[in-house]
Amino acid sequence: MEITIRHLWKTYGNDLHALQDVNLDIQTGMFGLLGPNGAGKSTLMKILSTLEQPSKGEVLIDGVDINTQRKSVRKTLGYLPQFFGVYAQLTGKEFLLYMARLNGVSRKQVEDKVDEALEQVALTSVADRRVKNYSGGMVRRLGIAQALIGNPTLLIVDEPTVGLDPEERIRFRNLLADISRQKIIILSTHIVGDISSTCEDLALLSQGRVVYRGHPSQLVEQTRGHVWTITCTDETFSVVADRMQVISSIAQEKHRIVRAVGDPIPEFDMQPEEPNLEDAYMWLTKE
Repeated sequence: MEITIRHLWKTYGNDLHALQDVNLDIQTGMFGLLGPNGAGKSTLMKILSTLEQPSKGEVLIDGVDINTQRKSVRKTLGYLPQFFGVYAQLTGKEFLLYMARLNGVSRKQVEDKVDEALEQVALTSVADRRVKNYSGGMVRRLGIAQALIGNPTLLIVDEPTVGLDPEERIRFRNLLADISRQKIIILSTHIVGDISSTCEDLALLSQGRVVYRGHPSQLVEQTRGHVWTITCTDETFSVVADRMQVISSIAQEKHRIVRAVGDPIPEFDMQPEEPNLEDAYMWLTKE
């Protein structure tokens, strides 16, 4: 399967460009879409899921134009939005049965499809528990289950781990990685750890434009020579913060230990550090 995006624009009003000349090719596997809030990630996700139309440009899914064949495209995709609503009084299984019927699954198949989806996301043991008693991670997995019921070849998930504790976040990422063996999964997030742990291909959006496309390790390499540990006082910390992107700051009794990204400041004691994806993300979006 392949998604082809060519010269995609989305403009609101006269001059608000949410997306600007986006060009991407995406193949089977996990694809990361990384960027700060307001970068255009959710707009791109809504276009790919046929919830919005682009102002200009072309999107093809296995050669099918989503602008002219929207109904056909919808049969191949599953979508988990950032804000996923559930009927809290229903059990997990009742909710999925309801969603399956809304999505056109036949009465003969609906029970099997729901049971299969519950098993895929490891919710079989709590299928008869009311959704209001689910943890945040369970609700997100239920969201993936409803997106999987139609056996889509494209799964779009928007900010799926926001609000989850570290254990649930890891479990959710592992679930997506397992599913991605047979599908395209587009993971849109501003949480760097979600991308570094699961994706071998990513695009970085900033102000509606693709500013990087490739393997995470290549993005990290671009930051080499720009990551530092700096020892400074509370008084001189403001100079560092003005001239560099501060990643972390640890206050000690008489000074601060700062990790920062940027060009060196000659008057400071600066030690070069091995860059990581978070450093690269902050460096490139700042640039």
